Amino acid sequence: MEYRHLGNTGLQVSTVSLGTMGFAGTGWASPIGHIDVDGARRQIDIAKGAGVNLIDTADVYSEGASEEILGQALGSKRDEVLIATKVRGGMGEGPNDGGLSRHHIVKAAEDSLRRLGTDYIDLYQLHGWDGSTPLEETLGALDDLVRSGKVRYVGASNFSGWHLMKALWASDAKGFEHFASQQIYYSLQSRDAENELVPISLDQGLGILVWSPLAGGLLTGKYRRGQDVPEGSRRFEGWSEPPIYDEDRLYDTIEALVQIAEDHGVSATQAGLAWTLAKPGVTSVIVGARTEEQLTDSLGAADVQLTAEEIARLDAASATPLPYPYWHQANTADGRSSAADLSLIGRHIQ
Repeated sequence: MEYRHLGNTGLQVSTVSLGTMGFAGTGWASPIGHIDVDGARRQIDIAKGAGVNLIDTADVYSEGASEEILGQALGSKRDEVLIATKVRGGMGEGPNDGGLSRHHIVKAAEDSLRRLGTDYIDLYQLHGWDGSTPLEETLGALDDLVRSGKVRYVGASNFSGWHLMKALWASDAKGFEHFASQQIYYSLQSRDAENELVPISLDQGLGILVWSPLAGGLLTGKYRRGQDVPEGSRRFEGWSEPPIYDEDRLYDTIEALVQIAEDHGVSATQAGLAWTLAKPGVTSVIVGARTEEQLTDSLGAADVQLTAEEIARLDAASATPLPYPYWHQANTADGRSSAADLSLIGRHIQ
């Protein structure tokens, strides 16, 4: 297992992290799995045995039950791993039971600490943007949690580019704790993050944690052109994330992925994760699994190295046209582009 620094911090995290949305798996999380404490303990042991040192959860996963199961499963081993959790989603029916107000952030952090059975959170992430709360209030609350020792690092998730830059600017202007990372959706199925979020991370020194790097199972090789959705899969049970806008491009990508995986003698899952880990700025991919076999397969991606030609093949199969202003920047590039710029437009410059 390789370890990479989380952005500009001294914290090193494994390139594959364990996701826990399937812990408990109630309500809207039901299609992800129904993993109890014993099952969670086995998954954690498998992951730790492979070198994983970061486990990701959120308070809204099964209304807090995921955090509770994680805390119980870790027990006395809590200090052997890093725990990342999130805040924003509604955790009750009251008007202040969600969002990113100081009131909710502080209460949610205390509740997460209690459920996890710990006195500190390694990485506390804003689970999305809250346009109705003053940003300085949100960032100030996070800063207070860090200064109190209850949180060690902070991050964002699912922000747009301008949201992220506004937050980074406000943190610098007010002297608040700076985001260490952002957690984003990024996969061969959809590379939207390359337009703004990846370049921002490279320019501003943020780590990138990738959620759903297999596109909700679409990139595991079990979804093929002209075949019915596999019974028992998330899609079979009505899971709609991520949305599919171009089926032909998706299946072209899957075909290329499966062929490359076969050439390496590995699964499509491992090849797909290896592609993501090879992309600029990516720190770690978060993998969750219904079964221990699926988890073991995903963990094997840490040992897969794709060639530059194979990465280019997958890039070509999954590519979409450059939106404005990036096609114009590529057409007028004059050698004055930064590494962050080139992460997107570099391959388009003639």
